[in-house]
Amino acid sequence: MAKVDVFDMNGNKVSETELNDAVFGITPNEAVMHACVVNYLANQRQGTQSTLTRTEVKGGGRKPYRQKGTGHARQGSIRAPQWYHGGVALGPKPRSYRYTLNKKVRRLAMLSALSQKVLDQNIIVIDNLAVEGFKTKTIANMLKSLEISGKALIVTQDADKHVYKSAQNIPGVKASAVNTLNVYDILNYDAFIVSKGAVAKIEEVYAK
Repeated sequence: MAKVDVFDMNGNKVSETELNDAVFGITPNEAVMHACVVNYLANQRQGTQSTLTRTEVKGGGRKPYRQKGTGHARQGSIRAPQWYHGGVALGPKPRSYRYTLNKKVRRLAMLSALSQKVLDQNIIVIDNLAVEGFKTKTIANMLKSLEISGKALIVTQDADKHVYKSAQNIPGVKASAVNTLNVYDILNYDAFIVSKGAVAKIEEVYAK
């Protein structure tokens, strides 16, 4: 099992902990991680774009001029796609971009993302991650003590509104609970800061 240092919120090493190889020690599968990220981004799309077809544009009910004898091409409506202010041919209509991945694929992608963080040495375990009240300064000081300057994902064992609210005003920093963790966020953020309790909960869920 891989061993990682455990820090307090002041950046001091307080102990070590072993990570379960079944969760944090597999060989990352880039293909499934890519598939999971594409799926996540597709499911975020609203799909509300819409254009008007020639039947939906106001006007154009009368034939603009007679069929023959004008020297021009025949026209049936001034709202045909080739006309100014005409309808759009084959334009986008509201649709859903959502699709699902196999449960085993999603699970493998999550384990691969977690293992990749360990391989890259970008996982930081915090002994007790807690904030009294809504204090952005507390989270900012913790990041400074841990010497983290890039994007950081903070993971708590359970939903903690104090941590979330304190982190949301810091650019490039996001906080989430274990039950809302996803592959895209793990890979998108440079530093993976996770509480010791959250590590235990992740192993409890994914080590089966």
